[in-house]
Amino acid sequence: MDAAKTVFQAKGMNGARMQEIADEAGINKAMLHYYYRSKENLFEAVFNSAFSLLAPQLSAILNNDSSIEDKIKNFTFNYITFMLKHPYLPNFIIQEVNRKEDFILKLKENIGFPNLDKFKVKVEDEIKQGILNPIEADQLFVNIIALSIFPFLGKLLIKAFANQDDIAYEVFVEKRKTEVANFIINSIKRQYNETIYLYFNDSICNSNLRTTNHNTSRML
Repeated sequence: MDAAKTVFQAKGMNGARMQEIADEAGINKAMLHYYYRSKENLFEAVFNSAFSLLAPQLSAILNNDSSIEDKIKNFTFNYITFMLKHPYLPNFIIQEVNRKEDFILKLKENIGFPNLDKFKVKVEDEIKQGILNPIEADQLFVNIIALSIFPFLGKLLIKAFANQDDIAYEVFVEKRKTEVANFIINSIKRQYNETIYLYFNDSICNSNLRTTNHNTSRML
């Protein structure tokens, strides 16, 4: 399994060959085929092994009692850190979703598959408390996932647009661990200045109303 992960990580599923994996593992190709039958089956086994490590981490973050701000910071940091170690996973997920309609359904059967119920409740609570600007929890979660996963799906595109070599790209993705969280938090968190403005605006309005009432009383 480690040999397969090494080859898949270096060349992706399409570029990897069963003979290369067998050579990396120090076994013959016939034995590898005996256990896994095909490269696709082997890749799926590698994916399931990796996902079983990632899913519980993400599920714990989504379902603990931390604030939405902390959830976003921890989720993006853990997710991007994990994908840097397993960069072949995002493309594999997209390929499998397009190739097998029941792929996600089977994936959801895994123990620890992320559940958004508590996350949604927490978002609603913080909106009511005035901590967050109104936003649907589903939309927020998709924003987090999309901004975290795209640098892996669009690696070649990003490198071309930004004129990055491999080292510059790695530095760029490393920064995404905090950049994504900061961007999302700043977009959804009710700003302190806005709260102060609303407070003073209400105070001024109330003061003007009292002044008007006082002047009216004197005139009467």
